[in-house]
Amino acid sequence: MAQQIAQFELDEVVKRSPRKWVYLFSEGNASMRELLGGKGAGVAEMTNAGLPVPPGFTITTEACNAHHYHNRQFPEGVWDQAKAALAIVEKQTGKGFGSKEHPLLVSVRSGAKFSMPGMMDTVLNLGINDETVLGLVALTGDERFAYDAYRRFIQMFSNIVLDTNPQDFEAVLERYKHEAGVTTDAEIPAADLKKLVGDFKQIAERASGQPFPTDVYQQLHKAIEAVFSSWNNKRAIDYRNFNKIPHSLGTGVNIQSMVFGNMGNNSGTGVAFTRHPAHGEKKLYGEYLLNAQGEDVVADIRTPSPISKLEQELPEVYQQFQEIAQRLEKHYRDMQDLEFTVEQGKLYMLQTRSGKRNAGAAVKIAVDMVEEGLITPEEAVKRVEPAQVYQLLLPRFAVVDKQRATYEGRLLSRGLNASPGAAFGKAIFDADRAEELGKAGTPVVLVRPETSPDDVHGMLVAKGILTARGGATSHAAVVARGLGLPCVAGCEGIRVSEEQHLFRVVGSDLVIKEGDDISIDGATGEVFAGIIKTVDADFDKETDLKKLLGWADRFRRLRVLTNADTPRDAKRAVAFGAQGIGLCRTEHMFMERDRLPIVQKMILAKTKEEREAALEQLQAFQRDDFQGIFEAMVDPKTGEGYPVVIRLIDPPLHEFLPSYEELLVEVTRLETEGGHEAELAEKRQVLDAVGAMREMNPMLGLRGCRLSLLFPEINVMQARAIFEAVVRVSTKGIKLHPKIMIPLIGHGNELKEVRRQLQSVAEMYASHPTEYQFGTMIEVPRAVFIADELAAASDFFSFGTNDLTQMTFGFSRDDAEGKFLLQYVEGLGVPGKKQLVKILPVNPFQTLDREGVGALVKIACEKGRRARPDLEIGMCGEHGGDPDSVEFCHEVGLDYVSCSPFRVPVARLSAAQAALY
Repeated sequence: MAQQIAQFELDEVVKRSPRKWVYLFSEGNASMRELLGGKGAGVAEMTNAGLPVPPGFTITTEACNAHHYHNRQFPEGVWDQAKAALAIVEKQTGKGFGSKEHPLLVSVRSGAKFSMPGMMDTVLNLGINDETVLGLVALTGDERFAYDAYRRFIQMFSNIVLDTNPQDFEAVLERYKHEAGVTTDAEIPAADLKKLVGDFKQIAERASGQPFPTDVYQQLHKAIEAVFSSWNNKRAIDYRNFNKIPHSLGTGVNIQSMVFGNMGNNSGTGVAFTRHPAHGEKKLYGEYLLNAQGEDVVADIRTPSPISKLEQELPEVYQQFQEIAQRLEKHYRDMQDLEFTVEQGKLYMLQTRSGKRNAGAAVKIAVDMVEEGLITPEEAVKRVEPAQVYQLLLPRFAVVDKQRATYEGRLLSRGLNASPGAAFGKAIFDADRAEELGKAGTPVVLVRPETSPDDVHGMLVAKGILTARGGATSHAAVVARGLGLPCVAGCEGIRVSEEQHLFRVVGSDLVIKEGDDISIDGATGEVFAGIIKTVDADFDKETDLKKLLGWADRFRRLRVLTNADTPRDAKRAVAFGAQGIGLCRTEHMFMERDRLPIVQKMILAKTKEEREAALEQLQAFQRDDFQGIFEAMVDPKTGEGYPVVIRLIDPPLHEFLPSYEELLVEVTRLETEGGHEAELAEKRQVLDAVGAMREMNPMLGLRGCRLSLLFPEINVMQARAIFEAVVRVSTKGIKLHPKIMIPLIGHGNELKEVRRQLQSVAEMYASHPTEYQFGTMIEVPRAVFIADELAAASDFFSFGTNDLTQMTFGFSRDDAEGKFLLQYVEGLGVPGKKQLVKILPVNPFQTLDREGVGALVKIACEKGRRARPDLEIGMCGEHGGDPDSVEFCHEVGLDYVSCSPFRVPVARLSAAQAALY
């Protein structure tokens, strides 16, 4: 009855407010994730399912955003609704907030729509003061427990709300342990904890300039504000930027009655996953600590025990927890990440959410759940991130001794295999320094005693993470798995010195200093000195991935081709599932050591005859290359050749010649020294020739179709090499589909003339009919606006989005990425503004600029297909392997995307997801 009255009072408060800002756990559900955040929606769903959840309520993400909008002031109605909801929690628990006899303590936790582990703030044991602590003693009969809760609250509240230095508290805590002759916090006697409370309050007062707040409602008000504000702390912003989470979502705040895992050895706290987050095994996996509070497990302070051991220590609790875990996984139809507390033998569930997992586990769990009948193949395809597929194909350490499965190098120590993958880099002991070096392109392994959320900016740029303390559910491990980074945690065989920037290997005199190369294997937990060689992943052994991609192929509309210039790359791409080549860059064939001198002779030739003699030699090389590519590009099921798009020579000729500046230095040296007349004459001749070809902006100069119009014999040679290769391969019974692409067209007359050149060559091989096509590469903005005219002379279009992006933005990619583009994306410092100002949301050379470049692509597609409805259109720039860009290509109706071989599986999955969403 009392609870019904309190509910009525909350309803009345809501009626007087501009909107409903607060929801009891019983009022929410899993579908309200955007409003309540993931944590709030999860505890609401568990509450309504009848699971043992401590009562509480959630302040919405809308309230968080309104708080920021109102200059960090609570919007009207929030505080009144929160107090009314707290009154209901008092009724539900039979305790009073601020009561001297039966005190109610609460936790104040963040919870955004998308999981951001450790990025925002939490306050535990709120509601305790000099009076309520006595009530807690009377209620529990445990003085030590009550004062331990009090000192924890002061320490956490001060660090998060009052912005004190955590080390000030840790130093005093270490001194108390030393004086008491104990090694852990749990062993500090009650009498010492009482004194510690007083010392902690003095630290807080000195740092903040105000007495530590004892009014419990003031504590709650300040804690809610602090959690709201933590949405915009640096680590949270860095994490959202990296994971492309919108900054506009805000965080919910969950106020929940405390249950205590630090009430003796029949109490504890833990984190567990319903399946293994590192390799996907269908088995309960996690860690716990007896006589501890929730933050202790993930804070890397103590090394916890595996969850399986709980079956021996608290068997009834373990059995109940296992049943709940299975029930929640079946309900959500996904692997769950669970937080729980045991208070004097009673289990409480604090959180459920979809668990972070690494690439291998993500694929295995998705495939297994299809085969278990929990989800459909469509759902499995939608669940795996394209970036996770890419991670599975990255190199791994080379195995030297397969029997012992150890790696080449110098084994230093072993820790927990917290997140798999191989990484090497400079050992760096400070997150700020790691960020600085990582952004500069230096491979870094971040080494810490334990990581905290404040280290996330260093973790984001690191190649791997190594910690001396902490378990497989620690902050380091959880964040690393989410980022796809290798991590070795809890490596107790090393001693990290932050002050000296080094770690020592226990039991030896080995020392690794800052800047030394180390290698870590997150799959085995091994740590090595030096750099370990890597080998490519074996795609054939990735049976779950191949099965998942097979399902993806059922749903996608876009064909996925590859960018390949050699038979080796072509074979690899076919193994990865490519359905042809969308870009074969013929100039790459000229760059090999035995061919470059011939290319230079061709370029520097004084007569057409000299040029044609060099071209004849190059034709033989190109013919053999094309033959190898055609033979590699065969459908393994039908034996028919896949389409191969061959781009004629595109870059300016000076790229094949020695540097003008280097030649000038060499000529000057020879002139100064004297006595080198013959060599000097030769060098001067080359210098004059190179100088004659110099251009102010060669990327906008004599290249692409312009080059072939002035020197048509180059095009003729390439066309002959292509058709001769076709003849050779066709005699083996392989049906081929060569497509010759003419680059850098900006005017219809250019295309018509080059096509005429090529057509005359093709007719020379008419006795060997083949299904060839001629098309153009759309990379000049003018070509977009005459696409209807170009379509009349083209069998296909292919967007070269690298050049199209350069010309649309007016950026030189080489200059922009080296000088200012990174700052455009990450933010520029502006006087008078605390936060960096972002100019661009992403690097437009990595993810297609939809508003500008994308608009041009749409125009060209529409104009081209109006003129020729059967026109085939694809994209062959680097964007072809970017998931967001692939989605755009699907939306605008392209026929295919083309990307590097290793990106083919990524594009296959991305294309399927674009079709399913």
